[in-house]
Amino acid sequence: MFPERIETDRLILERLCHETLDVFEFYDICSDADGPEAMDEVTRYMPWEPHQTLLESKEYIDGVEERWEEGEAAGYVVRPRDGEPGAGEYAGNAALHIDWDRRTGNLGTWLRKRFWGRGYSGERAGALMELAFERLDLELVSVSHHADNDQSRRAIEKYVEAHGGRCEGLLRNWLPHGDEVSDEYRYTISQAEYRDATE
Repeated sequence: MFPERIETDRLILERLCHETLDVFEFYDICSDADGPEAMDEVTRYMPWEPHQTLLESKEYIDGVEERWEEGEAAGYVVRPRDGEPGAGEYAGNAALHIDWDRRTGNLGTWLRKRFWGRGYSGERAGALMELAFERLDLELVSVSHHADNDQSRRAIEKYVEAHGGRCEGLLRNWLPHGDEVSDEYRYTISQAEYRDATE
């Protein structure tokens, strides 16, 4: 149902599974990700914490594989293409989570800090929107961010606007985050808006 590999101008998205991602490499990155300060920045607004054990990393990959097989989500490893700084390296994860009853795909991503600021989030979003609308014929793509995450807000607003979408508003007390529940902004792009923007 989902493509095993997606290529964009600067990125390769490979299916996230044990065959494409070494669990030891994944654990090293998800537990430390280029140093504790960088990892703190990566996870500050994420609903997950740095991995504490190799088993945690293995179970994460197991869960992504299971959701892929059940048609619930397409999870990908993000790698820069040849010619990009860090070509071939593990840069982060990208996913399209599917709610078939609502015909909606929800975008998710995280990148290692040293890959921030390159526009990869928008490029990955464009590729997953194409998957959602052209291959899966979904009606809506949504994306959200922690209310305090200004960096994600800027990136999301840029690609949502470029594809004809909009901010739907603030969801209060919505996102479990550590011991608290945080506010979150939600954005949507309809299939019709996407087609108008890309034709």
